[in-house]
Amino acid sequence: MVKQLKMSSFTISYFWEIPLALFSFIFYKIAKFVIGNLYTIYLAINRKIGSHWRVVSQELIDSPLSLPVLMTKAPRWNTHAIIGTLGPFSVGEYIELDLVAANNSAASWIAIFYSFPQYQTIATIESEKITTENNWYKLTLKSGKYTIGLRYYNTEEKPILPAIKIDSGEFTEATKISPDLNGFYDNLDRYSNWFYLALHYYIFTVLKLRQYLPESFVKYEYLPVGATDTFFAYDYLDRRKKLQIQFTPEFLAEYELYLTFYNRASFPVAWFKLDKLDASKDIFIYDKHRENLSYLIRIRHKKIAATDFLERLSTTYNYDEGCQYLNICQIDRKSALS
Repeated sequence: MVKQLKMSSFTISYFWEIPLALFSFIFYKIAKFVIGNLYTIYLAINRKIGSHWRVVSQELIDSPLSLPVLMTKAPRWNTHAIIGTLGPFSVGEYIELDLVAANNSAASWIAIFYSFPQYQTIATIESEKITTENNWYKLTLKSGKYTIGLRYYNTEEKPILPAIKIDSGEFTEATKISPDLNGFYDNLDRYSNWFYLALHYYIFTVLKLRQYLPESFVKYEYLPVGATDTFFAYDYLDRRKKLQIQFTPEFLAEYELYLTFYNRASFPVAWFKLDKLDASKDIFIYDKHRENLSYLIRIRHKKIAATDFLERLSTTYNYDEGCQYLNICQIDRKSALS
């Protein structure tokens, strides 16, 4: 990834911002550990919960402990996909997923399998890469406990979360869901308060100091545990500046771009699917904010025609007094290496 950063020198504001960010960082790590363990205990006590699909929705947000769990395990909300979770459950040899239900529910989908309780990505099933003509997809796993995170993009009118079989036995049946579940995002930022601000205050500072920090650290702290077929572009956006995103010609014909802005408490405040830009300019401009934000762009290849497309994407970040710039393009790997 090619990146150029131009940042102003340290100002007096950093003398109070950095200590607050350090406090926030420590507070987040402690809260994540405590809430994560409480949630693990909760799932162990209520084992029936793990055998039914749960969707990220207003109903889930209103249930006990769910919002603190989401704000510590997955605070970079994906406002563009319907998300279902299943588990934890035990697998002896293999698991099977109903392809018919999934394919009929969304133009594009991905199922990610995580270990439990470590939540490490073990395997993924991506709709664009499936070549089997069978109605079920069989995935062999090591004996152990797992969870599933399912994401539906470009959902059809009557989406259904697929049935799951484990070791030849039916584990959970197909579940009908509403295509309008994501409407709760419109008012999700109303949950912003001092607790969530304290949890995520440090993120904006980390992104501002990105030039001086290890990129691996910045990625770990900011990026979600994403799908293997997703490229991420992300940065901070100062309240006094506008964001301008530019693409190379025909870029949108090959890729899908999903942009989300988050406030300093990490709640989404605006989101866009970047598919209706001026073809002659290939530019997106955002200036409708009065607070410091961060932003995340999820970039997915429409056909996954090339397995190395993630390596061929390039992002360039630049800054001036009135604007922050992001350029996204596709590079020729052979030319870049020559």
